[in-house]
Amino acid sequence: MDKVYCIEMCYNRLWKMLIDRNMTKTQMRLAVGLSTVTLARMNKGQKIREETINRICKFFQCKPRDILEIK
Repeated sequence: MDKVYCIEMCYNRLWKMLIDRNMTKTQMRLAVGLSTVTLARMNKGQKIREETINRICKFFQCKPRDILEIK
């Protein structure tokens, strides 16, 4: 029987970054150009597209490891 792996994304680093910058998730969503569906997926710890991660990193001038963890 094959093993099934469930990848969970943890965006706590991004949420902390928003708090440190006094920015709401909605403000970040609008600034980066994310859809409400993408933000909802992030809130649930679900995967998002690599392109989206890159856009967030470009906006915050950081690396993916600065905003997320893979569990």
